[in-house]
Amino acid sequence: MARIKPGSEEAVAGIFRDSDRTDLPYALGVRQRSLHSLGDLYVHIIDFDRSAEEAMRAGVGLPGFTDISDRLRPFIQPYLPTWRSPADAAAQRFYTWQPQS
Repeated sequence: MARIKPGSEEAVAGIFRDSDRTDLPYALGVRQRSLHSLGDLYVHIIDFDRSAEEAMRAGVGLPGFTDISDRLRPFIQPYLPTWRSPADAAAQRFYTWQPQS
């Protein structure tokens, strides 16, 4: 979760579109990605084939990983002032519901 500069959604989508055309999402184990905004709230939902922590650790050393952060900087700002890494922006699930089969 972060803050997005309202009106920059297409630019942010383009940054991820460019990255998703490379090997980076495969190296991280990304199964699916979706970006959402509401006002200045930005939510990036990723389904990994491993834990998010493992994927982020793998990403730190990969080409393109820091490039995305650099390119996003004009549009995306941390939600919390204590942010130091993507792990600091991860929301904690506190409720799940599924219909019974």
